Amino acid sequence: MQVTGKVGLFGAAGAAGQSIATALSAAGRDYRVVGRSREPLQRAFGNDPRAEIVTWYPDDPRSIEAAAAGLQTIIYLVGVPYHRFAQHPALMEKTLAGVTAAGVERLILIGTVYPYGRARGNPIREDHPREPHTFKGRMRLAQEQLVLAAHGQRGLETLVLRLPDFYGPNIERSLLNGLFVGAASGKRAQMIGPIDVPHEFVYLPDIGPVVETLTRTPQAYGRWWHLAGTGTITQREIARQAYALMGTEPKLMVAGKSMLRVLGLFSPLMRELVEMNYLMTEPVVLDDSALTALLGPIEKTSYQEGIRRCVEAAREAAARGTN
Repeated sequence: MQVTGKVGLFGAAGAAGQSIATALSAAGRDYRVVGRSREPLQRAFGNDPRAEIVTWYPDDPRSIEAAAAGLQTIIYLVGVPYHRFAQHPALMEKTLAGVTAAGVERLILIGTVYPYGRARGNPIREDHPREPHTFKGRMRLAQEQLVLAAHGQRGLETLVLRLPDFYGPNIERSLLNGLFVGAASGKRAQMIGPIDVPHEFVYLPDIGPVVETLTRTPQAYGRWWHLAGTGTITQREIARQAYALMGTEPKLMVAGKSMLRVLGLFSPLMRELVEMNYLMTEPVVLDDSALTALLGPIEKTSYQEGIRRCVEAAREAAARGTN
């Protein structure tokens, strides 16, 4: 593995960006965090002397080029509102134009299982057909295709790292965060069902070291890879463990597809969740043996330990009055 130059995290303020930044800092590497607003970046990274904070306009190629200047590798984590997924390909097209103009050598897209559509049998490897049957899956596939087509163009190397659903301490955008908050406070938790189907989750703090390693692994580029969780677990079992840590029985309110449709009459987010509810009834489980063969054994946090850390973090946040 070769040592690389400076890394930029585009769309850094979210939980994945913070996990990767922690790994870069632990490896003694300087990095740049890039986002639309300085305040959340300052809050998340302002105390790390290795972090350089830069703001940008992700729909402006000149702003992208300026944000990318002097970077060797970019890790793309840019999110869009769930009801505006059509922005993903357009933003990626502008990003690729800006970063290649800046002379960036490598780009890593942190991706999802959406482009696969329904699994033909779990766990799936990287050679599984990409046949998305949802709008969001098609938009993510279009984004990926732009990234992979850019590999070898104008000195740029690219890869996609696909993740399953994620969870971790105080990660508000996680499907499971409300469950941990409910367990820690002794209140009823709202969940998206069904909750008795085995599902795969990756503990988000585990991804940082993997991504940091990929930034300095030249042979990884030109394709996509999977990073799996530690097997499957049902949401009901996660709830049982979470509430048991607080000495109580689970208190759950489960919204299935029909309830999501009703809630969607009042909430754009709930309306958008209906389309992706197939992942709760027909989950996609990833096989990451190819990545393990490339990088060696990957350290992963067990569900038992991950759940314990999440409940503890939610309990501490509640004590501080931040939940």
